[in-house]
Amino acid sequence: MAPILIAKGATDLLLLPQMANRHGLIAGATGTGKTVTLQVLAENLSSLGVPVFMADIKGDLTGISQPGGQNPKVSARIQELNLEPYDFRGCPVTLWDVFGEQGHPIRATVSELGPLLLSRRLQLNEVQSGVLSLIFKIADEQGLLLLDLKDLQATVQYVGDHASDFTTRYGNVSTASIGAIQRGLLSLESQGGENLFGEPALNLDDLIQTDGNGRGIINILAADKLIQAPKVYATLLLWLLSELYERLPEVGDLPKPKFVFFFDEAHLLFNDIPQPLLEKVEQVVRLVRSKGVGVYFVTQNPRDIPDNVLGQLGNRIQHALRAFTPRDQKAVKVAAETFRANPAIDTATVVTELGIGEALVSLLDEKGQPSVVDRAFIVPPRSQIGPISVEQRQQLIQHSIVAGVYEQLIDRESAYERLRAATKSSPGQKNAPSVSGNGILGQIISGAVGGITGKRARQSDTVVEALSKNFARTITNTAGREIVRGLMGSFFGGTRRGR
Repeated sequence: MAPILIAKGATDLLLLPQMANRHGLIAGATGTGKTVTLQVLAENLSSLGVPVFMADIKGDLTGISQPGGQNPKVSARIQELNLEPYDFRGCPVTLWDVFGEQGHPIRATVSELGPLLLSRRLQLNEVQSGVLSLIFKIADEQGLLLLDLKDLQATVQYVGDHASDFTTRYGNVSTASIGAIQRGLLSLESQGGENLFGEPALNLDDLIQTDGNGRGIINILAADKLIQAPKVYATLLLWLLSELYERLPEVGDLPKPKFVFFFDEAHLLFNDIPQPLLEKVEQVVRLVRSKGVGVYFVTQNPRDIPDNVLGQLGNRIQHALRAFTPRDQKAVKVAAETFRANPAIDTATVVTELGIGEALVSLLDEKGQPSVVDRAFIVPPRSQIGPISVEQRQQLIQHSIVAGVYEQLIDRESAYERLRAATKSSPGQKNAPSVSGNGILGQIISGAVGGITGKRARQSDTVVEALSKNFARTITNTAGREIVRGLMGSFFGGTRRGR
């Protein structure tokens, strides 16, 4: 399989497809060319038949869907690098948007994210995080499905109102912790959290697709609005990454990746990250390679990435850094030290001198060893640089392979409805009747059947197949009625999603 030409310096710098799942780093100051580098990588991977996911922070990545060739700077770079003739082409694209405005809605259920990720998003301390995990545990045991935000709010209220009933078994559930969780959920709701949680939840198979010509679909998440809530953004991307790890089988070394995931603004993931969650991130990054998934972190400086994660990023592209302050100078030194030294260049000096579109590049060779760092120009993209028009965006959405699948929100019976019904049936009683029992499994199955509407049940699915896919999102094989969570949501790092 032909290698990918990334940059041209003293020699051609090539990314070997079989090494593309060994992860990577794209770093550099604002305006130095990181976005174009990401675009070049994504379109070349797509050409190899590798699906890609990336977030569009600045709103200018959608041009990858259209042929390029109209940019005079691109034409000049093509001549400079002696790349003529140059084949301009667009890539197959699926657009996503948490808010459903610039792409297909992308949702997860509350239970899929789980207490660990939510605790970080809600900025809970250790004690409050423990109470949130307890709330999830009680929901499991009571058969309360946590699908959307109001389900979790109702369950928190239920546990708070009946805290004394759980004290003997679980210990004290403090009013202060319940209050902190409720305030956090209200804040999340005010930032549009109700758009993130619910059904139909994203089916990860819809991200890992190719078009009729065998090109990998490039999934672009509109994030210009989402980035205003940075913890929501980081939580969503981390959930997607952990779900890929959970869902995909072990495949070992492949001729090319099954999927490549670009984590833009990666510093948002690691800012103030609690140690237990950091350990999970390190574990996922280390192990997801064996699932055929490559992860590329995009950030301003390598020091934004913890050492245990940075050490796993074999393919590195470093754009210019500025050294205006002592802190900047230290960052430059750190960046230079992450490369395999080249006797011909002073890496620490060169990294401050790089022009726009120029980078220090070190890629893995066929033995998996990093090459000596070299100074080079990133080749220009074959697709359009910059955003597409509103009309072009709408055409992509309407003709997408998932058109109509996620647009209609489904609100089936879950914790909110069950608790409200229980409260109405027992007015004036402090202890609401238990919502669990012999009939719970049948009721959940009934809810699952009711949740399959429209195009969510694909035409190729039988009723039983469609039911089983939806049902697998909420019921584990081992416990029958426990709410499932991925790796990041498990209470003690061991619960796996039922299939």
